Amino acid sequence: MAETLFFNALREAIDEEMARDSNVFVLGEDVGHYGGSYKVTKDLYKKYGELRVLDTPIAENSFTGLAVGAAMTGLRPIIEGMNMGFLLLAFNQISNNAGMLRYTSGGNFKIPMVIRGPGGVGRQLGAEHSQRLETYFQAVPGLKIVACSTPYNAKGLLKSAIRDDNPVLFFEHVLLYNLKEDLPSEEYLLPLDKAEVVRRGKDVTILTYSRMRHHVLQAVKTLEKKGYDPEVIDLISLKPLDFDTIGASIRKTHRVIVVEEAMRTAGIGAEVIASINDRLFDELDAPVLRLSSQDIPTPYNGNLERLTIVQPEQIVEAVEKMVAMRV
Repeated sequence: MAETLFFNALREAIDEEMARDSNVFVLGEDVGHYGGSYKVTKDLYKKYGELRVLDTPIAENSFTGLAVGAAMTGLRPIIEGMNMGFLLLAFNQISNNAGMLRYTSGGNFKIPMVIRGPGGVGRQLGAEHSQRLETYFQAVPGLKIVACSTPYNAKGLLKSAIRDDNPVLFFEHVLLYNLKEDLPSEEYLLPLDKAEVVRRGKDVTILTYSRMRHHVLQAVKTLEKKGYDPEVIDLISLKPLDFDTIGASIRKTHRVIVVEEAMRTAGIGAEVIASINDRLFDELDAPVLRLSSQDIPTPYNGNLERLTIVQPEQIVEAVEKMVAMRV
């Protein structure tokens, strides 16, 4: 075991997969000589050369289209979005090309590509740099969507994403890059379609992902002192949702709270709640509660920014309210 920072866990995953498979390559803005905005690709160009760690112009639509074409020919591109919000410029290439080509070609082409990078609400990064693109892409057929939350799952999930034959949107949170965790020295991979039961409990199921996992765990410390016993599930796979894990928990607790950083309207939570009501409505003893960000562009002002996203004290209040409900 070795203590590893989140961004180094991602770097290790890319390094190991590039060493394992010569078809894997990285492209994006400043990924080569500069080493990436958050140093995820630091020094990889020295090891693998400038054709496998490719610095691109500031043209997301162009280099994403290039990556789709490369994937069609058997290569395995990893796109780094300097900020995931910038990939809105490549929405067409991701949705109409990457997401659909395997289907529209009758299975003649595979699109083994990973699109990864920092997203979420940072600290005073402003509206355009505080995007949560998972909600934009969840309706696009053909995409897998993964949100990592710890150094351990970041490494194992990224290795699996690189080996997958489908396009994977791999979301990292800008405020998690300096998290530390002990990682195994031996190789490991994690499934892309499985949620993680972070804490087992019996009172209420809390479904969350990405940075909100840590807000929930902070709230749990307070809840435990008050005598509550919540079950915490990190969704990890946002598309497809792991309803085996979700369902098993709901059948035990019969109460659900969804905590997300995405906006409330048409967010991941909206899809989760709709799916729970479709599949597990008879298991619920109370309506599902949803804690989401405000439906406004994220303010630059630090105090206002904090008010737009869910805080641990709100999670504590929601659990108290939920458990107090009677059938």
